Amino acid sequence: MAIAVGVNINHRKEYEESMTELINLAKACNIKCVGRLDQNLKRPHAQYYVGSGKVDEIRMAIEAFDANLVIINHELSPSQLRNLEKMLDIRVVDRTNLILEIFEKRAKSREAKLQVEAAHLQYLLPRLIGSYASLGRQSGGVGTKNKGVGEKKLELDRRKVEQKIHELNREIETIGIERTTQRKSRVEAQMPNIALVGYTNAGKSTLMNAMLDLYSRTAGKKVFEKDMLFATLETSVRQIRLPDRKAFTLSDTVGFVSELPHELVKAFRATLEEVKNADLLLHVIDASNENYKNHMKVTLETLDEIGASEIPIVNVLNKIDLVSEKELNQLEAENAISLSSKSYVGIDQLVDKIKDTVFKDYVKCVVRIPSEDGKLYSYLNENTYIMDTSFIEDDIILSIECSPYDHARLEKYIVTI
Repeated sequence: MAIAVGVNINHRKEYEESMTELINLAKACNIKCVGRLDQNLKRPHAQYYVGSGKVDEIRMAIEAFDANLVIINHELSPSQLRNLEKMLDIRVVDRTNLILEIFEKRAKSREAKLQVEAAHLQYLLPRLIGSYASLGRQSGGVGTKNKGVGEKKLELDRRKVEQKIHELNREIETIGIERTTQRKSRVEAQMPNIALVGYTNAGKSTLMNAMLDLYSRTAGKKVFEKDMLFATLETSVRQIRLPDRKAFTLSDTVGFVSELPHELVKAFRATLEEVKNADLLLHVIDASNENYKNHMKVTLETLDEIGASEIPIVNVLNKIDLVSEKELNQLEAENAISLSSKSYVGIDQLVDKIKDTVFKDYVKCVVRIPSEDGKLYSYLNENTYIMDTSFIEDDIILSIECSPYDHARLEKYIVTI
């Protein structure tokens, strides 16, 4: 059981939502918040983050609620963490550590586990001093680089952690190279990549599954979805083929959250490469959440941090089945498509928007194919939209819509009718 503690610096408008989110983050870690304390300050207290009087209130709340944990709604410095734990004689967790613990619980793939471990070690590195009681002990100098001078236990521990981080990052990069190879093959196939981005639990995975239901022949390719924070930690890439043969890859990515730990953004950089290399971003927004504007702001700031702010973006107002028509009309989001992933309402309009954006360079033309060239005809039937078919002598006349890439390849077959 935990006490949630927040400091509202200069009366931030987003403070109340941030505290609600903190309690939900704790819940995602199977931690029950039995009490909550708030404080308004102009600036954080250097020693405890909260004021010294608030520390006494926290101690009384711990006794009153028989709590065994204190959660602070901000990232604490190593000294603030040590000072609070010393004064309260109880474990103290900050917002960053809480998010990292959720990621550790949810990571499934080898890459996600490596990324989360690297992020957690990076977070712990400056806080190691609080983990050992006898840091002044000197280890023997035999076999060390200092040759007899000796080395503090802390320095040894830091070196081990730094070495482990280096090894993890090297392994993550190896997996990243494999993904880059896969991405290169998709680029060579001239297949656009569209990435789903947005705040955590906005419904990105549900939208992907809805599109797979409507436009994929492989039912087993669905991604995991659940109404909880950070249900998705791995980037999943699926191919979508529309009825008019236009095809693109759709990437489901990890959700963002306010004050997303920098260590996580850095560790997940390989995964987020799918976002940076997308031709179009679908910014999925939970229209039923009253704080959707702040969620949009957080997402755009995170996209800027990872270098993806210049990619074309379409806002997708999801979960409209949970809002009234009046509320829907009051929503403010430019270049937006309103839909419900659960009931498939509005998916067609989204697909039309996608086609107008990533397939705007598609070309309509007429080609004359020798009837014996069955291989070419089969390719066109699979990869282009055939609007009309006729025959002249032994040749097949096709009116098609195709990509600029295919149009260039078909140059010698194009005819004027």
